[in-house]
Amino acid sequence: MADNDKIVAEKKEENRYYKWLASMIIPVLAVITGLLVGAIFMLAIGRDPVQAYIVLFNSAFGSLNGFAETLVNTTPLIFTGLAVAFAFRTGLFNIGGDGQFLIGYIASTWLGFFFQLPLFIHLPLALLGGMVAAGLWGGFAGLLKAKLGVHEVITTIMMNYIALYLVSYLTGGPLKASGFMPATPKIADTAKLMRLLPFGRLNAGFIVALVAAYIVYYILWRTTLGYEIRAVGLNPNAAEYGGIKAARNMILAMFISGCLAGLAGVTQSLGLEFRAYQPFGFIGYGFTGIAVALLGKNHPAGVVLGAFLFGILQRGSMLMQSIAGVPKEVIEIIQAIIILFVAAEYLFTLLSNRIKKYRKETPDVN
Repeated sequence: MADNDKIVAEKKEENRYYKWLASMIIPVLAVITGLLVGAIFMLAIGRDPVQAYIVLFNSAFGSLNGFAETLVNTTPLIFTGLAVAFAFRTGLFNIGGDGQFLIGYIASTWLGFFFQLPLFIHLPLALLGGMVAAGLWGGFAGLLKAKLGVHEVITTIMMNYIALYLVSYLTGGPLKASGFMPATPKIADTAKLMRLLPFGRLNAGFIVALVAAYIVYYILWRTTLGYEIRAVGLNPNAAEYGGIKAARNMILAMFISGCLAGLAGVTQSLGLEFRAYQPFGFIGYGFTGIAVALLGKNHPAGVVLGAFLFGILQRGSMLMQSIAGVPKEVIEIIQAIIILFVAAEYLFTLLSNRIKKYRKETPDVN
């Protein structure tokens, strides 16, 4: 009996491994295809794709400073990718990452310069304060969805603009520092994230991002809350029938998703800029986070890898333009091709499931 149980467990583990390998095929093919299409565009405009990709590789891995800067670009994408992935697991589409980023950005900055506290109090306060403010911003969209049925895509898009103009007003008005620049005063040293290297901009925000990815994994696959969230995402009606409160989990999922996206803004303020500047448009991290989550299959480990890939592309785009003469828009084309291929898989899966459901519900006339 014990041997049979052992064999069954080994087969389950083997099937899980093969299933994971199969799930990686589309993302890997998407990346390869994106790079090939990018090479075709480079050839079409008379540029050398081999030289361009050598520059891209060296920009990320050619030096310790280059690698560190790549991780700096990766950090906010981990947070926004996790935010989108977490909401997806509940069947929600959080497209408000930029708005939540800005709320975390301004809230943590205000806490950073308004208070004068010891380091062990001030830094956690600024981190948690900005995170919770963004979580409440995202949670409000979840509340409207759960209680009134208002679609979260509509509300999060609208709240993006509210956040944009609110932060623009605050940095150019009530919170503006003296001088001509529309920005807040600098935060206190006790609210700054420590640097991880004696040079460059890499800071503890990257460590916070990795910890956040592990916490998201632990919540989703090792806790009762995570089970309920995933159950609601698979079928909210069945979850309700099983005693799971779908509305509560929707609100909570959007709150946690907002916290994650807000942490991208928090680390930007406390780790890089040390103040909040007036935004003249959306940062773009929220929308790129959607691509990162899709590429990473909405799994925290996949999100980290996807964010690293997009971090490499962002880091290399400027150097490819200056050294290899390749317009940075080619990198955007590569990113778009990757997103297109990954999204196509989701579309085909959705259509396949609909067809299977239709065949089951349609009686056989024969």
